Amino acid sequence: MSKTYDRTAEDVGNIVALEHVNLKVEDQGLATLFYVSGLGLTRDPYMMTSIDNMWVNVGRSQFHLPTGGPAQRLRGRVGLVIDDREALLQRLGTVAKALKGTRFAFVEKDGWIETTCPWGNTIRCHDPAPGDVMTLGMPYVEFDVAKGAAKPIAEFYRRIFGTMAYVDETGPTGAAPAAHVSVGMGQELIFRESEGEAPAYDGHHIQVYVANFSGPHRALLERGLITEESNQHQYRFETIVDLDGNRPLFRIEHEVRSLRNPMYARPLLNRNPRQTNRAYVPGRDFWVPEPVAVEMDNPRQATQERRLEAAVRRM
Repeated sequence: MSKTYDRTAEDVGNIVALEHVNLKVEDQGLATLFYVSGLGLTRDPYMMTSIDNMWVNVGRSQFHLPTGGPAQRLRGRVGLVIDDREALLQRLGTVAKALKGTRFAFVEKDGWIETTCPWGNTIRCHDPAPGDVMTLGMPYVEFDVAKGAAKPIAEFYRRIFGTMAYVDETGPTGAAPAAHVSVGMGQELIFRESEGEAPAYDGHHIQVYVANFSGPHRALLERGLITEESNQHQYRFETIVDLDGNRPLFRIEHEVRSLRNPMYARPLLNRNPRQTNRAYVPGRDFWVPEPVAVEMDNPRQATQERRLEAAVRRM
């Protein structure tokens, strides 16, 4: 055989998808201005359409934004991939006046746009990476944790959940050590060590899908960490511990679902925010979040697929 491949690059791990981040908001109007009009995301048209909750699609993931107070703040930041930086900056500028008096802000940095929602949550918006299949999505959620916590957190996910995790000791441009935990294709949880003291946990949560559902449940139950037996397809826990002694390391509720959950891989509608009534192009309402990956070992097939993609863009 003439070619070798890094087969480990195809591994996903037992956690197969980071489906949503749940943050309580105080006003759906302000949330719509920020998440839909500003970021250019899409309110789910089928689920949670009343005024007590709103689900906002971002590729194959979501924000869940139940209405109530006080608003919740994630102790870290959410990373998004959003195409067309100039259009994003323009949208954020357009909603700035309507969001005056809130904590809304945005600034362009080297490599991303850092935005702040009306209630102080930090969201980093990245350009799609060259060759990356994700052009709209949620590649990571990053939490600030105590010094020395990165290694035992990575070990917790490796041993309890059977997923890949590693510790980056230096991080980009000298950043603090961080645990990187695989939670799906192109998705990770990042736990970055911080000098400062984290704010008190206010009950916000994340939701993941796992393939081996019973194994992590058994391990968490043995350590007394299960906080809710939701139903046949779901359970919850909120404390990540040092496995040598069960010392708490960080609190973030995990809504853990099996792949038999009826909502697993539910197709999400994503609109094309470039469409307007003044500059409308038929057939371009829908945003395809992840294009077909090209198999580069077959030059003829690759050429055909590139031509097909170009034809679709011209429609």
